[in-house]
Amino acid sequence: MSLIQTHEVHLKIVNTRVTRHGDYRRNTQGKHAITINASLNPYRFLMTLIHEMAHLVAFEDFGYHIKPHGIEWKQTFRNLMLPFIRPEVFPLDLLPYLARHFKNPKASTDTDAALSVAFSNYDLNPPQENYIFELSEGTLFKIYNGKIFKKGPKRVKRYECIEMSSGKTYLFQPNAKVSFLIADNHGK
Repeated sequence: MSLIQTHEVHLKIVNTRVTRHGDYRRNTQGKHAITINASLNPYRFLMTLIHEMAHLVAFEDFGYHIKPHGIEWKQTFRNLMLPFIRPEVFPLDLLPYLARHFKNPKASTDTDAALSVAFSNYDLNPPQENYIFELSEGTLFKIYNGKIFKKGPKRVKRYECIEMSSGKTYLFQPNAKVSFLIADNHGK
């Protein structure tokens, strides 16, 4: 709360957005606004709030010419988050994931598949979806916008999947949430 008050942040809790958990903006009058999705569990909410506060603090400390998720932001995010990474705030099973994540914080917690899945264990209303990594190769699945894909092989960290209507190949993070449709028994 002190961070919000000190920096005079207008914090707004918004309907769920598929593409982001939160964001930070500074308007033309220099006022700060942070939006956070209402559907986040308390642990993901806290981390998202500190992530967005780190943008504000890093820009104030280093200027607006820095990269949004560059080294200045990473260091600021680490410093702001450090007081919270303890058993009085986060469940014990999340602490190792958080410690690993903060060695080199990512632009999104969702690109850290292990941390994202660990956070999902605390979702208040877990969706009836699967993660890509849970599906067998060749399985057909649907994403939030209705497009249908066929799961392909893993390429380093992400899965190569083919969109059925266009034949185009897309890469999916292992923790992407999808709706299982049917396994393709006719080969890959």
